[in-house]
Amino acid sequence: MNLAFPRLKRSQQRGSKPRCHLLTHGTPETIAARLTALAAPFASIAPIDHWMPQGFDQTDEATLPEAVRLLPEEVRIELKRWWLSVASNTTRTPNWDIASTCTIEGKPGILLIEAKAHHQELIKEETGRKNIEAPVSGSARRNLLRIEWAIRDASIALSEDTMLPWALSRDWNYQMSNRFAWSWKLTELGVPVVLVYLGFVKANDMTRPGEVPFADTGAWDALVRSHSGRLFPGEVWGRRWSVNGVPFIPLIRSLEGPLKQEAQS
Repeated sequence: MNLAFPRLKRSQQRGSKPRCHLLTHGTPETIAARLTALAAPFASIAPIDHWMPQGFDQTDEATLPEAVRLLPEEVRIELKRWWLSVASNTTRTPNWDIASTCTIEGKPGILLIEAKAHHQELIKEETGRKNIEAPVSGSARRNLLRIEWAIRDASIALSEDTMLPWALSRDWNYQMSNRFAWSWKLTELGVPVVLVYLGFVKANDMTRPGEVPFADTGAWDALVRSHSGRLFPGEVWGRRWSVNGVPFIPLIRSLEGPLKQEAQS
């Protein structure tokens, strides 16, 4: 069986993964325009900015403590220290589907994108991290405790900055909780953030049992708001917030279109 995107694994040929690579595939001018459209009017991306992945040439997703092209060294070091008690070659921080440097209100910032192509990709995230009482090593237990603390700390701080109730947690809706916690920490380190939840609607390659593509923008928007309702009020989305005195903008965006098998070389 020939792969449509030979630089991706067979398991990565469908859904949001190849679509994210297609978004970052092309000339710098084209990619910058695509990413700017997703972040507008709050941020702009220029052809000289840096993003991960880089189409099908460099397919690694960004883990921010290792993303040399995206963040200064002192920020990357502090992010790892904040999230992990015991760092090693086998411990990883969260992957981002797309991350890019950008300009927010005239200052260097970062665009972070979490992408989905069908309902189950988001719904399955309603579970939390593995139980700390499970048979795990002492280092893993320490990291789980650090992650719990980091998320709770971010939740309390976001409540104070936005004057709204927040309930980010390691134990439920973990992925969205950590996305907002990481965004908060970046603002604490002086980095403006646009966080985009991106839905690829009408992803008709999603045909396996349990895979329900998003019918339209409204369906994606409703699902994200339902999922996030356990964590914070709906008014958080689509607004510019000042968090730690730094801009933080969480957005719900969508794109439509079939997979274009144009990146085979």
